[in-house]
Amino acid sequence: MQKRINGVTIIMPAYNAEATINQAIQSVIKQSYAAWELIVIDDKSCDKTSSIVQSFITNDPRIRLISNQQNKGVSVSRNIGVALAQYQWIAFLDSDDYWEQNKLSKQIEALQEHKDCKLCFTGTRYLCSGGDLSHYILQVPSKVFGEDILRQNVISCSSVLVEKEALLRNPMPNIRTLHEDLATWYKILKSENKESASYAVGINEPLLVYRLSSSGKSGNKLKSAVMQWKTYRYLGISFFKSVACFISYVVRNVNKYRKIRKQGGGLAQI
Repeated sequence: MQKRINGVTIIMPAYNAEATINQAIQSVIKQSYAAWELIVIDDKSCDKTSSIVQSFITNDPRIRLISNQQNKGVSVSRNIGVALAQYQWIAFLDSDDYWEQNKLSKQIEALQEHKDCKLCFTGTRYLCSGGDLSHYILQVPSKVFGEDILRQNVISCSSVLVEKEALLRNPMPNIRTLHEDLATWYKILKSENKESASYAVGINEPLLVYRLSSSGKSGNKLKSAVMQWKTYRYLGISFFKSVACFISYVVRNVNKYRKIRKQGGGLAQI
């Protein structure tokens, strides 16, 4: 029996995103799968983010804008969007990333083949800070379990399609020193199926284009590593297991960014 998916709610947190949000929203509008709504959460931007979103709303009623009265951070903004979603399947898209046009349709097809699965993700291509696409592609396995992503989180947040109820039971933690998405995927994969190990379905195609930034987590490797360690401790992973996972995380990520730099160009602070 196939899983029935009537539509997808896309949640896009945005803060001072005037330079990139147009491309992100355009990639949603161009999706081959049309039964979606887009909720943009403007997190108290002080640039033209809100007016850009409003210009899209004028022409497409599937787009909604929610404006936070104060800056609440990406986790709270995503959780607000989940609570407001009208559909039972959620996709996240950061305002500086964008999708290939068949991203949602391919994920829905995959989920229909895995009726017990609550989480689907895709491969990733990287947009370097100079504006060039790296030739490197993050390859992903067809299935991952909770223990796998502790060693390398191949589930890019902007690539996921995840069941709303799973997110309501496992909201993103509002702790800015953590990798909030890793914490959430791990909790979903460890808690959603009591009878057997839950897994996430991977589509090994670069259906997400992830924009690398020298000022964000992708540009500050030391900060990201500290956040990784704190995420282990938040999840209650034992000290010795945390050490083993952290070593694997460092080795795999150093290798990944070395390949991105080698095959891309124009990437700062790798």
